[in-house]
Amino acid sequence: MSSGKGSFKVNPTAKFTVLDPASSKVNHVESAAAAVSTADHKTRLTKSTGKLVDESAQGRIGAPFTVTKDPAFLKDRMAVFEAAAAKQQERHAAKPRVPITITLPDGSVREGISWQTTPMDIATAISKQLAKQIIVSEVTYSSKIEDDEANVASADGLELEGETGDSSAELWDMLRPLIGDCKLRLLKWEDKEAQAVFWHSSAHCLGHAMECRYGCHLTHGPPIEQGFFYDCYMGDNVVSDKDLPDLDKHVTAQCKQKQTFDRLVLSKEEALEMFKYNPFKAQYIQTRIPEGGCTTVYKNGEFIDLCRGPHVPYSTMIQAFAATRNSSTNWLGKTDNDTLQRIYGVSFPDKKELKKWQDFQEQAKKRDHRRVGQQQELFFFHPLSPGSAFFLPHGTRIYNRLMDFIRGEYRRRGYEEVTSPNIFNMELWNISGHALHYKDNMFRFDVEGQEYGMKPMNCPGHCLMFAHRLRSYRELPIRMADFGVLHRNEISGALTGLTRVRRFCQDDAHIFCREDQITAEVLGSLDFMKTVYDIFGMTYKLELSTKPAKALGDDSLWAAAEASLAAALDEFAGKGNWRENPGDGAFYGPKIDIKVFDAMERVHQCATVQLDFQLPIRFDLSYRGDAREEGADGDVAKPAVANTINRPVMVHRAMLGSLERMIAVLTEHYGGRWPFWLSPRQAMVVPVGQAFIPYACKVRDRLHAAGFHIDVDDSSKTLNKKVREAETAHYNYVLVVGAAEQETDEANVREAGNKAVQPRNMKVEEVIEMMRSLTEQKS
Repeated sequence: MSSGKGSFKVNPTAKFTVLDPASSKVNHVESAAAAVSTADHKTRLTKSTGKLVDESAQGRIGAPFTVTKDPAFLKDRMAVFEAAAAKQQERHAAKPRVPITITLPDGSVREGISWQTTPMDIATAISKQLAKQIIVSEVTYSSKIEDDEANVASADGLELEGETGDSSAELWDMLRPLIGDCKLRLLKWEDKEAQAVFWHSSAHCLGHAMECRYGCHLTHGPPIEQGFFYDCYMGDNVVSDKDLPDLDKHVTAQCKQKQTFDRLVLSKEEALEMFKYNPFKAQYIQTRIPEGGCTTVYKNGEFIDLCRGPHVPYSTMIQAFAATRNSSTNWLGKTDNDTLQRIYGVSFPDKKELKKWQDFQEQAKKRDHRRVGQQQELFFFHPLSPGSAFFLPHGTRIYNRLMDFIRGEYRRRGYEEVTSPNIFNMELWNISGHALHYKDNMFRFDVEGQEYGMKPMNCPGHCLMFAHRLRSYRELPIRMADFGVLHRNEISGALTGLTRVRRFCQDDAHIFCREDQITAEVLGSLDFMKTVYDIFGMTYKLELSTKPAKALGDDSLWAAAEASLAAALDEFAGKGNWRENPGDGAFYGPKIDIKVFDAMERVHQCATVQLDFQLPIRFDLSYRGDAREEGADGDVAKPAVANTINRPVMVHRAMLGSLERMIAVLTEHYGGRWPFWLSPRQAMVVPVGQAFIPYACKVRDRLHAAGFHIDVDDSSKTLNKKVREAETAHYNYVLVVGAAEQETDEANVREAGNKAVQPRNMKVEEVIEMMRSLTEQKS
C-alpha cells in the first residue's frame, strides 16, 4: 500500500478506453453495472447501478482502521452462517419432493424432483462435457412448489436504474434445486448473462482476497462492462499498484480449491448479526430490508457476502484472473462521505482469453480518444469548466464537418432545421414530466423570483414550436431538427473525456406525424442511420424494445405502435435480422435500439428511434384533420369527421447522438487516422528546399481557397524527415514541391501511410478535383 500517485493506466471497464491515475477518484454511483435479480436479472447484469441505498444513509460512518491480515471477523461471520445454514437445511428437508417437468429449448422434456433436481443434474444427464461449460441457468417457472422466498429483499447494494422488463425468466444457480415445472436454458460463457455472473463470482473471490490482505470492510462489488470491481473501507490507507500481484496470487490459489457458492436466506436480524463488524453492510441491511423481511448471502470458502446471486457452480471455472487497477471513490458517491478504495479486475474461463484481453487493452490504449485528442490538438478540458470540452481549431474542423454532413442529409430528406432557446422556465419541464426524472440533473437558477433551468434535451421545446399555431394534416409529417446546445449537471466523478460531459450538442430531431405515417417515418430514419454508419464503416444490429412493466398509455396503443416498428424493421432488415428486447422500451413508447460496432468490435449505442405518445398528450398537441385522412402512400386510409382535431404521434430520433460522444467513438474507431473528408489535416505541402517555400505557400493557398485543410512545412529539416513527420501527424497526403513542380504548376502527391500507391505528379487543379471527389464520396 502507499499514498503516492500512481502511473496512468487503461481503464478496462469503460466502453471507451480512458486514462486514469491509479489513485484518482471515481464516482461510486455512476461506474457500476447492474448485478442480478429474478425477473430483473438480465437488466441488473447489463445496466448501471443507479442509487445504491436510501438517501438517508449517508455521512461518515467508518471507524478508525488498522490494516489486519486474516481478521477475526472471518470466523465470527462463519459461525453465524453455519447456524443459519443448519436451520435452512431443516426447512429444505421438509419441502415436498414431487415429480416436476423441465422443458429444454429444443422442446424436449426431462423429469425431475422438486427441491432435489438441480440444473447441473440436467446438464450432466445431457453431457458431462456440457456440464463443465455451463456457468448459470435461466429458469421460467410455470408453477412453484412451496416457494417461501416472497419476502426476500436484496441487500447487496445494487438497485436497478430505469424500467425493468416483464419477463418471468430468472437466472438460477446450477447447484440450486429446482422448485417446480419450468423451462430451462443452460448458459455458457458466450452468453452475456453468463459472463456477468462469471465476473460477479470473480468479484467475490477478489473480495475475499481483499479481506484477507487488509482486513477491510467491503461495501459494493458488482460486475461491470468488462470485468468487475470491489469497493472497501480501510480508513486513511490506500491501495497501491504494488498490491495487485499479491491479490492475483491469492485469488488464483483460492479458485483452484473448487469452492462452491452456497446460497443462504437470512432474516434481517441474522444479517445484522453476521455483518455487525461492517457499518456499510449494516447500512445496506437497515435501509433495504423491511422489518420482518429476509435477504440472501453467498459463501465460497471463508468468504461470505450479501448477494442476490446467482454464481458459477465452482470456483475452478475461473481459470484466469487479473486485478487490473485501483482508484478511490466515496461511499454512495457523495464527496462528504467516507473515502473508499476500489480495485478493478477481470477474469476468464481460459488463460488464452486473458492474453487476448490484455493485447486488446494495449491496442485500445493507443486509440484512447483523450490521448489522440491531446496528440492531435483536437480538444482539452479545464477545471474552470469541468465536463465542457474546449474544441481547438483542428477539433472544431471535425465537429463542423459532422454537422455539415448531417445538415446535408437533412436537406435531402425533408427536415427543417430550427433553433430553440437554451433557458426555460421550470414549468416547461413540469408539463413534460421531465422535472420528475431530470430535475436533479439540470442546471437551475432563479430569475426574478421564478425557477429557470438550462435545457437537458430538446423535445419539450419542439413541442412548443409545433403548438405555436394550428396545424393541418396536410403539413404532416413535420421533421424538426435542432443542433441545440444541451447541459446536464453530471456529478464530477462521472465525467469521462468526451463520453460523459456536462455541455454537449445532439443531432436531435423530432418528427410529428399521423399514426398511419409511423412506419414510413421509421423506415426513413433507419435508412438515414444506415447511410451514416455505412460511411463511417461501422456495422450495427437492431433491437425492438417493447412495453415495460411501468408504462403510460393503454395496451392497444402500445400494440399498434410496436406492430408499426416491427413492420418497419421487417421491411428494412428482413425478418429474423433483428431481435426483440421485451420490456425495455421507454415508459412513453417503444423504441428501436441501434447498436453499432467500431473497428475493435466494441458496441456503442449512439443512434436511436423512439415513439412517443405522451408528450403530445402532455402538451395537448393537435392538428386539424380532413373528411378523409390520406395514408402514407396517398390512398385513403380511414374516414374522419371533417375538421376534426387529432393527436399527432412524436418520433424522437438521433443519428450521431451527441457530437462530443460521436467524436470520441470515431477517434477510437479510426485510431486517429481520419478519412480525408473528415480529416482536420488533409495535406501537408513540403518544399524540397528553402527556395521553394513561396511556391509551396501558393499551392497551399489555392487548395485552402478550394475549401481544404492544408499546411506548409517551411522548416529547415531534411525532406525525408518532413515527409515522415507529416505521416506521423496523420496528414492524408504529402505534396512535395521543387523546381520541376514549380515549372509545371504541379505537386508530387504521396498518399500518407499507403506504400502500395506510388507517388505521382499532378497538376494543382487535378489535386483540387481529386480532393473534391474524395469529399463528395465521403472517402
